[in-house]
Amino acid sequence: MESKNGVEVGGIIYGGRDSDTWPPLCEAFSWNHGVLKGASIESESTAATIGKEGVRTFNAMSIMEFLSVDLGKYLRNYISFQDKLKKVPKIFAVNYFLMGKDGKFLNEKTDKAAWLKWMELRVNNEIGSIETPIGFIPKYEDLVPLFKKVLNKDYKKEDYENQFTIRIPELLSKNERIRKIYEGIKTTPNVIFEELDKEKKRLLDAKEKYGEYISPFRFYK
Repeated sequence: MESKNGVEVGGIIYGGRDSDTWPPLCEAFSWNHGVLKGASIESESTAATIGKEGVRTFNAMSIMEFLSVDLGKYLRNYISFQDKLKKVPKIFAVNYFLMGKDGKFLNEKTDKAAWLKWMELRVNNEIGSIETPIGFIPKYEDLVPLFKKVLNKDYKKEDYENQFTIRIPELLSKNERIRKIYEGIKTTPNVIFEELDKEKKRLLDAKEKYGEYISPFRFYK
């Protein structure tokens, strides 16, 4: 799409390489929550990178190598940017590198086509979701026809449950790691800590109610 006046942005996607924490796809609750998603990105080294494989590296917004300004100030500008927008885009966090206990990936490379289609439908308010402590995730019954239409692939309930289980211990550990990083950056806006606090509380509440590893079906209403 082209326009001399620009085009409307419906969604922003952030993603890293994460073997044990984030589900393949999650929509933030709000702009500020979405900024936290981007500001919390960690990527694990792979066999294609130099050095030890599986090392977790902090990489906010996946732009740390290119960031020419103070990270705290950058995030403050990012948070306030929504005030200039007529329509605030949805923010999504993706993770195509989630693994099971056997060390094998829980989704295939081509599955991202179905995730992208779900995000497009969400941007256009054409599909529902499930509310979890970390954001909105797809419903199983919505992904089944999407996988069939986009990839001509049968999507199993077992795959959905493994991919979208909410991993409370890993998520709480990540929350603490990210908090410590931003506590060391004096210019970090308070919104980041507020969103971390709210997410931690949601995780602890869910843990108390459902346990440490929560099937996505437990969040169905």
